[in-house]
Amino acid sequence: MNFNSVLDSVSSYEAGKPIELVVREFGIDPKDVVKLASNENPYGTSPKVTAKLQEIAHKAFLYPDDSFFELKDALAKKFNVQSSNLIIGSGSDQVLEFCIHAKCSKDSKVLMSKTTFAMYEIYSKHVGATILRTPSHHHVLDEFREIYQNEGADIIFLCLPNNPLGECLDKEDVYKFLDEVAKDTLVILDCAYGEYAKYKDTKKEIVASDVIAKYPNVIYLGTFSKAYALGGMRVGYGIAGEEIIKTLHKIRPPFNITTLSLASAIEALKDEEFVSECIAKNFSQMSRYEEFAKEMNITYIPSYTNFITYYLEGMSSKEVAYALLKRGMIIRDLTSYGLNAIRITIGSQEQNSKFFTIFKEVISC
Repeated sequence: MNFNSVLDSVSSYEAGKPIELVVREFGIDPKDVVKLASNENPYGTSPKVTAKLQEIAHKAFLYPDDSFFELKDALAKKFNVQSSNLIIGSGSDQVLEFCIHAKCSKDSKVLMSKTTFAMYEIYSKHVGATILRTPSHHHVLDEFREIYQNEGADIIFLCLPNNPLGECLDKEDVYKFLDEVAKDTLVILDCAYGEYAKYKDTKKEIVASDVIAKYPNVIYLGTFSKAYALGGMRVGYGIAGEEIIKTLHKIRPPFNITTLSLASAIEALKDEEFVSECIAKNFSQMSRYEEFAKEMNITYIPSYTNFITYYLEGMSSKEVAYALLKRGMIIRDLTSYGLNAIRITIGSQEQNSKFFTIFKEVISC
């Protein structure tokens, strides 16, 4: 059977391995498996969300309110924008997919960092677009400038903070860069981990209302999957000027999030105290990973997210990740990004202590 030839160069996204797979493959008791691979919030969802789900579970047979009125209204208040500046997606990655299909074709160019979220390239290749990457793994804006000046681009992706590495640009540097971009180039600011960056350093906070007021060619992406602990519910959003949002709505399918997902996101926004507590715990535990790396003489990337990247020397990240996996510890190997490194989600205190113990066992073998 013949398929669209643009898919010939597309590799499937490699998601973090599920606990169930480790149980099946290695015969490990589920309670002994620790997953620190997909940047999920280890503290679970807000009790308000759990209570709401129990209350409305019987409504799962109903489609959601496709206007998403209540959720958009709450997000509009949170970000000081209008509901008309918002689009809801099944995760923020669905919104970036809308952007690609709205803006790009086989003659388009898409500019991104050398190492960043894999779906930028995958969605761009779906339409046959040419991928432009900077030389450096981290975001270096001078490299973006040079490529953009020489090649142009229909879309520029900035991941703030960057997944899978964890570094983050200062907002003032980002704004200066945006001043230099032509108005017909769509700039996507992926702020999936923005809540973490803002907590650690306010100089990293991208203010959505300021951005869309000044830059009509920019869209801000956010998600409920990380700080709000709703990874399993798949709710994301885009914030932009009305022209962009109206165009993206031409692509959005009806009922693209579920009734339970919609209710969960609405309730999650009502419990910002829970979110703040989770983020504070995250960085408290992050400091343990930094101290551990120094103790073990491991180079790490200072992170503005809920994960940390360790560069490994004298050992294979692929082999280390597999050895950890056999012991019930799931982390992310970054070999597919051309790096001898591993990415570890910051877990609970107990989960992190277990990682340190098992990691020491693995590298001493």
